[in-house]
Amino acid sequence: MTVIAGARIQSTQGLLESGWMNIEDGVIVSGGLGECPLPVDDELAGYTIVPGFVDQHCHGGGGYSFITTDAAEAYRAAEAHLFHGTTSLMASLVTGSAEDLADQIRTLSPLVDQGVIVGIHLEGPWISRLHCGAHDKALLRAPDRSEVGELLALGGGRIKMVTIAPELRGGMEAIEQIVNAGAIAAVGHTDADYEMTCLAVEAGARVATHLTNAMRPLHHRDPGAIGALMEDKRVTVELIGDGTHVHPAVLRLVAAEAGFNRISMVTDAMSAAAGKDGHYMLGNLDVDVVGGVARLTDGGSIAGSTLTMDKAMRYMVFSGHVALWNVVKMLSNTPARTLGLADRGGLAIGKRADLVVLDNALQVARVMRQGNWIELPG
Repeated sequence: MTVIAGARIQSTQGLLESGWMNIEDGVIVSGGLGECPLPVDDELAGYTIVPGFVDQHCHGGGGYSFITTDAAEAYRAAEAHLFHGTTSLMASLVTGSAEDLADQIRTLSPLVDQGVIVGIHLEGPWISRLHCGAHDKALLRAPDRSEVGELLALGGGRIKMVTIAPELRGGMEAIEQIVNAGAIAAVGHTDADYEMTCLAVEAGARVATHLTNAMRPLHHRDPGAIGALMEDKRVTVELIGDGTHVHPAVLRLVAAEAGFNRISMVTDAMSAAAGKDGHYMLGNLDVDVVGGVARLTDGGSIAGSTLTMDKAMRYMVFSGHVALWNVVKMLSNTPARTLGLADRGGLAIGKRADLVVLDNALQVARVMRQGNWIELPG
């Protein structure tokens, strides 16, 4: 049993002053406001507690990548984000050959079983050449029913999301195939128009992969995928909150239409996240990181981000001028709900004890995952 008290507790409803929580076997079993009726193990007066962050789109961090056949490397990538408050994370792959993707799925699958990551996201290879971003064009292809089925079967339920461009030959059939396998079909890296995207949602697509990035731009006579995905209440829209991918005004525009309950803030981080400027790899593509911005060495396209979720939180609050309780929705509550993680994403009785302790500058002071304090570096 662990009892924490004295901290401000930031829920999705607002800020609760001087709260306490009793945690047993990794679960919040009781709590309240004011003086704690139990012996206190951790006095956290002056700090704010928020739910552990849930990142549904991440390629790596700390100098390590999920696009690997080395399980130890993937573990270290997840650990790098855990140190920054991400207590639940989905490992995202990029476009590759069927053989490479299969090897990477085999590598990551045990980490799903161990709870290191919550699932695997296939971002590519079934995406548009016109909006491929930092994906290898030579390996892009239309979804083949056999290939899609074999990779999903290999994952054995561990592949939780697949990004697809619905306008590709076989795209609509692939969406239905993905959904029938129990995974989330996400629309992204696409040149689909408004009508095609609406059909994709009717077919079962429920996520917009990093909305506004790598898709047909919004135009007043051609709203495209952006317009369709923003307005459909069944769709969770991802946004990358680093100030490079999306202007704060666009965030506010999306929030005004979709609402904070439908936005999942994601990092789309590559291995340079929580690291230094320099040369990195994203899959088999060379990436240079300058001033914290990752771009392909060849062509200069933005290549994911160097973001961590705590940094996204600070950006949203201090530059985006979004209230912390709404940021908590986007960083914890909405992605947990989207991924079907009913036991986390909030601070409530019965929820898993995943939480982040913040100082007055919203810097991470402590992290608890499933009731255990994480030893942070330094």
